Amino acid sequence: MEDNPALDTIDSDYEHASDEAEGDGMPEEDNVSQEEIILGDYFSEDDVPDFRIRQSTSKGEPSYIEVSVSEETSLNESLLEQLRLHNFDSRNEIIAEYIIGNLDESGYLLCDLQSVADDLLFQQNLDVSVEELTQVLSIIQEMDPPGVGARELKECLLLQLKRMTPGPSVTLAMNVLENYFEEFSRKHYDKILRAMNISPDDLRGVIDLIVSLNPKPGNTMGDAMETAMANITPDFIVESYNGEVSMYLNNGNIPLLKINRDFSELLQGYAQNKKSMSADDKQAMMFMKQKVDSARWFIDAVKQRQNTLQRTMEAIVQIQYDFFLTEDETLLKPMILKDVAEKTGFDISTISRVSNSKYVQTNSGIYPLKYFFSEAMQNEAGEDISSREVKYILRESIESEDPSKPLTDEQLTKILNQKGYVIARRTTAKYREQLNIPVARLRKKI
Repeated sequence: MEDNPALDTIDSDYEHASDEAEGDGMPEEDNVSQEEIILGDYFSEDDVPDFRIRQSTSKGEPSYIEVSVSEETSLNESLLEQLRLHNFDSRNEIIAEYIIGNLDESGYLLCDLQSVADDLLFQQNLDVSVEELTQVLSIIQEMDPPGVGARELKECLLLQLKRMTPGPSVTLAMNVLENYFEEFSRKHYDKILRAMNISPDDLRGVIDLIVSLNPKPGNTMGDAMETAMANITPDFIVESYNGEVSMYLNNGNIPLLKINRDFSELLQGYAQNKKSMSADDKQAMMFMKQKVDSARWFIDAVKQRQNTLQRTMEAIVQIQYDFFLTEDETLLKPMILKDVAEKTGFDISTISRVSNSKYVQTNSGIYPLKYFFSEAMQNEAGEDISSREVKYILRESIESEDPSKPLTDEQLTKILNQKGYVIARRTTAKYREQLNIPVARLRKKI
């Protein structure tokens, strides 16, 4: 709307207005040439585009979902704000800003300092030594959140420990990380106990302290996944009510669109005085034609998008109806992009785009659309089951294991086989990795 003066929104007061005034005062189509504008259905003030899908709950009442907007400061913005508090000269400020700009979303500087120096010379014509970069980086590493600016996990954890109140447990933890990080990360606790000559209780204290640290300090700026999910505006609403499932788009944040009335009246005036138009008038009319064509295209694009979203989600609900009715994860059916594409008639690439970064709100929570896609497996009876069902049992088995003797992938495979799931050990390992669960050795606790 900022770019195109021909595009306007319809006030909510007009949502249920009659379409009788549509086309009032518009030139007859027979009298309009190629050089003129056919406003069609977009002309009238009272026109309501048919892409406006009425939202209704299972109780028949209109439902509008408030848009949740996150006002959190990003990691980059927060660090730049802190940077202003330091008395950097212009040279070091450029260096600091460049380092901050190269931090990943977790707060790490993954490129080596020599590469940063080379980029500064090439992009900023600034000849900077690695020593200078190290000094500026050390100041950034003193900023919040603790651990930011680290180049590896070990450095990140040590930076956080250095911020803590000095004490025996902190000193011991720093000693373990500095000298036995490899053994600690691989949970070779026996080697650490022998090498440092400390008691199991001392090592448990070290483990508890290190585990309490944040391996991805940059994620705290978004409060990780929980805050991210809390600030998601769902694209779809699916409700289960009285044994029935209903689905509708969450359109509360999408305005109703139309051609701007003042703009259309000016265009009508030009059309009615075509014979007496000057060269400048004709040029103005062509400009307005382009803007109206662009506005019409945009309105049609929104309409098409709504239709694509609607049909895609309807297909997903049809396939996963039992889940949406009960929200029982074990009732999820195998479903791939091709299944939805066949039901909707869209290309697989279209279904992939719709499923990416889209969310649905149900009675119990918000799910990404990707949650409902899973490959098929077979049980002993030869029936197709969802791989998600297998993952559910896999997670349940690991959560109930003895932490001092965690289950190996081989043992987990036997458990699944005993429950009737035909699965190989390598498939068990793949599903465990997809669940972000480490191997048995790394799950072991003393």
